[in-house]
Amino acid sequence: MKRHAPKGAAAGPSQRQLRAGELVRHALAEILREEEISDPALEGVSVTVTEVRMSPDLRHATVFAEPLGGGAAGEVMKALNRHARFLRGRLGHAIELKFTPDLKFLHDETFNEAARMSRLFDDPRVKQDLAHDDDDDDA
Repeated sequence: MKRHAPKGAAAGPSQRQLRAGELVRHALAEILREEEISDPALEGVSVTVTEVRMSPDLRHATVFAEPLGGGAAGEVMKALNRHARFLRGRLGHAIELKFTPDLKFLHDETFNEAARMSRLFDDPRVKQDLAHDDDDDDA
């Protein structure tokens, strides 16, 4: 029996990548909560680590993060990337993987996208269309 996805099909991350990503996410969240990083962009800012995507060889991690309140996200991401080596060093002590992955921080846009969708659904024209769709379902 074939276990591989057909050619051209987009295969998602393996269970190993998902487990390692969650391990790194939890460890980074704890490190960011406990460590004092001396950087003006990070001073007094709480950062939520929303997702970590691991490369297939587990040597690289893309960390999606969101500063609490969403303000100055660009500056916070730049600061986190400046301190990625420091955070990687702390991560190496916190997790048990063969290799501690290189970290790349990106702003998680899903919160902004969810807010945009919510605003769209609140638009009176969209509400009107949704109400018409509900009436059609009853018929």
